[in-house]
Amino acid sequence: MEQLIPSLRITGLLALTGALLYAIGDVLLLASKVSLDNYPKLRPFAKLLSDAEKMVVLPPNRMIWGALIGVFATPLILAGFWQVYQGLNGANASLTLATGLLFAAASVIGAFVHGTFYYMGEYIQALNKVEDGSQSVIAEMIARHRKVLIITYAPVLIFILIASVLFSILVASGKTAFPVWMAAINPVTLTIAWMILKRMLPQFVRDWTEGAGFNIAYLVFFACTTITLWNK
Repeated sequence: MEQLIPSLRITGLLALTGALLYAIGDVLLLASKVSLDNYPKLRPFAKLLSDAEKMVVLPPNRMIWGALIGVFATPLILAGFWQVYQGLNGANASLTLATGLLFAAASVIGAFVHGTFYYMGEYIQALNKVEDGSQSVIAEMIARHRKVLIITYAPVLIFILIASVLFSILVASGKTAFPVWMAAINPVTLTIAWMILKRMLPQFVRDWTEGAGFNIAYLVFFACTTITLWNK
């Protein structure tokens, strides 16, 4: 483990950078507010859009970079999960490998999910611009896009949930390089904590962190793993 310390530090810092970039990408894509009263052409599709109508006000460059930042940050997140995998060494080898692979798979699929929000934004803006007779074509595209999101979101959430539970079980065994208290710290528990904390924050903070909750949880998670492994 001592020989790995420099690598663990570097990959931890890379993961922190990746989580921060991902959170910025989330904010660029999702941190906006609109009223459907100001967009009468979108109002008939309120149920289909389900709050995604807020992307109608986003400049194209903001959507492009919001999507790309997250995609390009994914290798940094994967570096962080390599660090986590190394920190779990000493516990059950099969469960440790499963934890690392599940986190990695969720990150790879998650990059696709994040990137597709750019296209959702384009569809919504087109829905607001085309003639009424052409809106049904765009609405059908949005409906298909939502199906793709559901299909890809499901394994991401399931993989992260299982990996988080496994991480906590392995750390609680006391056989890893992490202190036992880290068993309470994983992406799922931190996301829940953020959802509770967010309710207490000022409105402008809630507005400007809209959609970034999961990657804020990752940021805290990697901060904890990096700090606890720094001198191991």
